[in-house]
Amino acid sequence: MPVPHMASEPATHLLVPFASASDPACRAVLPDLQLPHLTALLAELQPVHTDSGSDHSLSPPHERARAQAIGLVRADGSAYPDGLLPWAAAASAEPGQPQAWFTPCHFQVGMEQVTLLPGDQLGLTDEHARPLFDALAPYCAEDGITLRFESATRWHASGEVLRGIACASLDRVGGRSVEAWMTNSSANPAGGQLLKRLQSEAQMLFYTHPAHDAREALRLHPVNGFWLSGAGAIDHPTRLQPPPAMPDALRNAALQADWTRWKDAWAALDTSDIKGMLDRARRGEPVTLTLCGERAAQRFTNAPRGAVARAGRLIKNLLGHAPAWKTLETL
Repeated sequence: MPVPHMASEPATHLLVPFASASDPACRAVLPDLQLPHLTALLAELQPVHTDSGSDHSLSPPHERARAQAIGLVRADGSAYPDGLLPWAAAASAEPGQPQAWFTPCHFQVGMEQVTLLPGDQLGLTDEHARPLFDALAPYCAEDGITLRFESATRWHASGEVLRGIACASLDRVGGRSVEAWMTNSSANPAGGQLLKRLQSEAQMLFYTHPAHDAREALRLHPVNGFWLSGAGAIDHPTRLQPPPAMPDALRNAALQADWTRWKDAWAALDTSDIKGMLDRARRGEPVTLTLCGERAAQRFTNAPRGAVARAGRLIKNLLGHAPAWKTLETL
């Protein structure tokens, strides 16, 4: 299969993940957001697409929106089913081969639930990640999975067993109970069971590994398992478009439920990227803005500007601009 490649001219598109969140603490601070540039930008734009969903879907709205933006779709042009976006394959030189990402993580066992802390929240470095990877790789090979060390916090996996495995995005499970998100796929039940067994084996293997004691001695969360995400394969020649700009400050704050930092991140984004888009829109340049919450995503654009769009903008100007947080509240 030809290798997916990127087109050369990126569109002016800003995709904002975690522009809103389902946490009641986040909903409480929404009315306090002061976002004058976003309010003005939304008055310049028209909504062109709404992706309504559930905050319990395996693939969050920002991943669905990103896939649509770059053209990561099935051979018939339809979207991949929930949990089956093949992100690892899309980043590979062999996209037709089933692949996935293994993320080393810490499963924090509480009284009533098990919470996942991903590798990038553990301060994980090669010193501890590499020996754990080396210990797990032979077990994966026995099950037909080739494991490659991509970074301390992300290991690349490939093998036929990864085909048709629906799995939750790491952005769904980070800092949350994992019970509702465990790997399960009716398309490949045998593969799903195998991967569950491999995850259980990894927990035992990592618990008895010297790296576990070394991290505890340093008062660091030990790595006691891995999370599977981005699994699947691309079964047709695909020309992927350049990805939209995707700021991560809101995401980083939301995944740690730090809503004060999240509010500050919105203020910073409003005076930087959002202001830049507003300036371009007022000059008549085409811009696209996609705002993503945990349930839904909405895409806005100023092009083309026909009679209906001009009339809509006139009405907005006559009635006044609703504050931006009202739009964020719907996501």
